[in-house]
Amino acid sequence: MLRVLTLSSLFPDATRPNFGVFVERQTIGLAALAEVELRVVAPVGLPPWPLRRHAHYRPLAGLPPAETWKGLDAIRPRFTVWPATQGRFHVAALTRALVPVLDRLRETFAFDVIDASFFFPDGPAAVALGRRYGVPVSIKARGADIHHWGCASATAAQVLAAGREADGLLAVSAAMRDDMAALGIPADRIRVHHTGVDLDRFVPIDRVAAKARLGVDGPLIVSVGALIPRKGHDIVIEAIAHVPGATLLIAGEGPARPALEALIAQTGARVRLLGSVPHDDLPQLIAAADVMALASSSEGLANAWVEALACGTPIVITDAGGAAEVVTGPAAGRIVAREPGAFAGRIGELLDAPPAAAATRDCARGFTWDANAAALRDHLAGLVGRGDPNGNVGG
Repeated sequence: MLRVLTLSSLFPDATRPNFGVFVERQTIGLAALAEVELRVVAPVGLPPWPLRRHAHYRPLAGLPPAETWKGLDAIRPRFTVWPATQGRFHVAALTRALVPVLDRLRETFAFDVIDASFFFPDGPAAVALGRRYGVPVSIKARGADIHHWGCASATAAQVLAAGREADGLLAVSAAMRDDMAALGIPADRIRVHHTGVDLDRFVPIDRVAAKARLGVDGPLIVSVGALIPRKGHDIVIEAIAHVPGATLLIAGEGPARPALEALIAQTGARVRLLGSVPHDDLPQLIAAADVMALASSSEGLANAWVEALACGTPIVITDAGGAAEVVTGPAAGRIVAREPGAFAGRIGELLDAPPAAAATRDCARGFTWDANAAALRDHLAGLVGRGDPNGNVGG
């Protein structure tokens, strides 16, 4: 039996059901495998009292300390995040908070390996905890954990040290592996571990009927991602203003909403900001679209890309992260420059000559949660087996 402790500060809860949903899905897949026993530790970062009373933090502070989340046993310890410190104290605070929690957990669940599903602050804390309990540690890099925390002056050294000291490393794309190596993390120790997509939920549907249900007449473009500058929604909005008759629906919420609303009014583009859309509702939205467009400045390998392909919806995206690992042919869509004219041109191209939905969907078949879970199990079991001369995993 392989006993896995999944550590992830990027994990959904009742107040943020879409937060880290890809980590949730990966963890559910791993836990479902034979000979795997798993517990989730999903730390919640909160500012010191009395800031926790602020309306933004009260729902998080009210989360249960432990619960069963979609069949997973999950513990949600709190740790203190200090405002205006750029994250430099996150790791120390997280480690201190986790020690008593894991000391108690070890009494009933003697985990064999720690699987840190986000690089910061989870990864450096996991390395310290792995030493404490004498178990190997794996850390996965996904995107902003490397592109932001791995480059920020306050936290870069902690990310690099964890990358060099972890027993195993995963990257969501080959491009992410290269970005990690550029920081000084040994590339030969990094295994590419692609995301998955539920091919039973994300499927092509009758687009005409689906558009009608959304109140859309004419070409439909969909974008999925938080309303933050890095996602480049402003670029797609400006592009849509030059695509005749097109409507853009953006699923996501975030601090850039006021600026995007102003841009929509300025351009006169047909755009609707849908807010945060439950992940269960995304298949119908994405499958209704003629094109999914996302102008990210950086990514690891966006789940929305693969989910669109599974729906038979081609994508127009920037050359960010693992884009070239997803757009491998014309049926998948186009990789374009991060500027409105390029997006408008390629979107128009796909509207004029759309690929067959079945051909687009075929581009997603290499990304499955079954393959994701099996690869993760083998990776973690291999780390545990290194410490056992007989190669045995657990007991």
